[in-house]
Amino acid sequence: MTKAPKTAPGAAKTPPPPSFRKAEVEERAQAPVQAQAQVRGAGPDDTALLHRVAAETFPLACPPDTPLESIETFISQNLSEAAFAGYLSDPERALFIAEVDGGIAGYAMVVHGDPTDADVLASVSTRPTAELSKLYVRAAFHGARVAAALVEAAVSAANARGARSVWLGVNDQNERANRFYEKNGFVKVGAKTFRLGERLESDFVRERPLR
Repeated sequence: MTKAPKTAPGAAKTPPPPSFRKAEVEERAQAPVQAQAQVRGAGPDDTALLHRVAAETFPLACPPDTPLESIETFISQNLSEAAFAGYLSDPERALFIAEVDGGIAGYAMVVHGDPTDADVLASVSTRPTAELSKLYVRAAFHGARVAAALVEAAVSAANARGARSVWLGVNDQNERANRFYEKNGFVKVGAKTFRLGERLESDFVRERPLR
């Protein structure tokens, strides 16, 4: 195993990237938000807003040892304003923004249609299906039922398009997120990988049947 180089005396240390474990500790110290989240569909004018919140929240979902460079590269390639403009123009995707007191608290994205990943295809049994591709909430709003409101908006969108289930992938180390999805009806049905930089992260595949 390659050892990390020692920091020279007096040199500034590079802070570790934020992670879901850090966010969980911070969440316990925050007072709960009382206002109810309002969810709306995102539109073309929201690209800058979505990028800003995505850049803030994506690191919170990464394992604590994820290299900062890998996080920044993923954001620039997949969560830029241009990327969100592409998502919003895709008829097979639906994006939602949750607001609390007029300020953005989180966002979600649904991808309609059956999965193409072989591991997901082998895991998700109820078709047709849709993917809850992104669901991120700003740390200040954790525990305020923002994520639950976004889930229900995503499920409603999938249901309206005729889906019989919704699936998602979540890092298998992220205990808080896994507890949340389990509580909201997403049952663990398999596993897949997710490339982040040079590493392959391990995700649980979770599925929620729809009525």
